[in-house]
Amino acid sequence: MADLTGKVELTYRERPAHEHADGLLILHHGRGGDCLDLQELGDILDRTRRLHVVTPEGPLKLPGVRGHHWFATDLAGQPEHETFESTYELLGRLHEHLWEATGIPPERTVIGGFSTGGVMAYALGLGADRPRPAGIIAFSAAIPTVEGWEPDLESRHGMPVFIVHGRGDKVLSINLAHCARTELEEAGLDVTYVENAAGHQIDQRSLGPAIGWLAGTV
Repeated sequence: MADLTGKVELTYRERPAHEHADGLLILHHGRGGDCLDLQELGDILDRTRRLHVVTPEGPLKLPGVRGHHWFATDLAGQPEHETFESTYELLGRLHEHLWEATGIPPERTVIGGFSTGGVMAYALGLGADRPRPAGIIAFSAAIPTVEGWEPDLESRHGMPVFIVHGRGDKVLSINLAHCARTELEEAGLDVTYVENAAGHQIDQRSLGPAIGWLAGTV
C-alpha cells in the first residue's frame, strides 16, 4: 500500500446561486487535481446560477504524484480498498453537512465528477448506504469495483444518469463507460449516454448536452 498523507476533513469551495438555489451540484475533480479544478465547469453547466455549486478536494497526497487524490489505485476504476473506504466516509460526511447547511436535500442534489472524481460520484450516488440523489453526471469515469462497496440499483430505478466518455481515452477505457451504461440501463436507471472521439478529458462538445441534462434534472 502507498505511503499516504491524509486530512481529517475535506477542503472545498462553494459558489452560491444568484438567489434561492433550485438545487445543489457537487463536482469532484480528477486524479492530481484540487478544489479549484472544476469551478469553471460548474459555471458552464449552471450559467444562470440556479444552483449552489460545491467543488471538494481529494484528501490524499500520493508520493511522487502532484495534486490531490481520492484513492490509491493500480488498475483503472479499481480503487485500493482502504483509501477508497476512508474517502467514501469523508465525502459522505461532507455531503451530509452540505445538505444540512444549505437546506437542499439529496433529492435536489446532482453528484458529479471527472475521472476518479467520477468514480466517487458513482460511489456516493449509488452506494447502498447512501441516499438517492437527483442524478449523477460522470465525465470519463467508471463504476468502482472495490471490496466492501456495493451499489443499490433497485432503489435508484428511474434515476437520471449522464455519462460522457471519449473513445480515445487511454486512462479509463471506453469499455468502462459501456459497462456502466449497460449495468445501469438494465437496472432501470434513466441513462443519457454521450460518446465522442476525445481522450481522457472533458470535451467541449459534450457540454451542451450536459447543460441540457442538468437543467432537466434539478
